[in-house]
Amino acid sequence: MTESPEVGQGAEEAGRDAEALSRFVEAFAAQLVEAGMQRMAARVFAALLASDSGAMTSAELGEQLRVSPAAVSGAVRYLSQVHMVSREREPGSRRERYRVHSDQWYETLTNRDAILKRWGLTLREGVESLGTETPGGRRIAETLAFFEYLEGELTRLMERWREHRDKTFGP
Repeated sequence: MTESPEVGQGAEEAGRDAEALSRFVEAFAAQLVEAGMQRMAARVFAALLASDSGAMTSAELGEQLRVSPAAVSGAVRYLSQVHMVSREREPGSRRERYRVHSDQWYETLTNRDAILKRWGLTLREGVESLGTETPGGRRIAETLAFFEYLEGELTRLMERWREHRDKTFGP
């Protein structure tokens, strides 16, 4: 299989500055790490996001990031679990490609909605168990109210985003 344009010297041949690409990947990954993402997962995600195709194999990621296949595997496993990348098979091959989608931020936030619902159920049980008259119960009730508010706002925000995205980038 030929080397993808995102990797090594192919990036330069495709009119891309490999050094600039690497600087972006590392800078954005560092910001994702500051926000709480695992370091290798952040690097893999940033590399996929910056790639022309939005998809790379483990070998391509390892070569670009100068890391082992095991490091890429662990990062992809985490990113798959949090719905930030998907796995797909290359036609006629056993190799997998890992892909970010153009709507991945939308999907990631939408999947967070399910987490907020689960947290809400548990928090509601906490309020019922402790009662709102206790300091802990009041804190839990306020946390629950925040997550319920966030859930409603997130739904409205995602609707507005879809409209804006369609106007800006087409349906």
